[in-house]
Amino acid sequence: MFGDMMGKLQAMQQEVEASKKKLDGITVSAEAGGNLVTITMTANKKVKEIKLAESLAGEELEMMEDLLLTAFNRALEQAEKVAEKEMASSAKSILPNFPGL
Repeated sequence: MFGDMMGKLQAMQQEVEASKKKLDGITVSAEAGGNLVTITMTANKKVKEIKLAESLAGEELEMMEDLLLTAFNRALEQAEKVAEKEMASSAKSILPNFPGL
């Protein structure tokens, strides 16, 4: 019984690691201010790119900071949703009859 459970736990750990690697290859992007600021990150929450529109060059710093914060948070929310979905899928495939999954 415990051997089978340990095997399943090891398999689940391998699935989690595989999912993490898969999430590194998935990117999400979010924008703020009508495409003035765009942030792209992986589903593992690593920011890959922050792009500012050229028209922002003359804008105030506070506005740019607010736009960056908004775009970052939107991209982070998208990445978290993708990561949660992938992790839930991995857990279900390993332990399909486990209560709560």
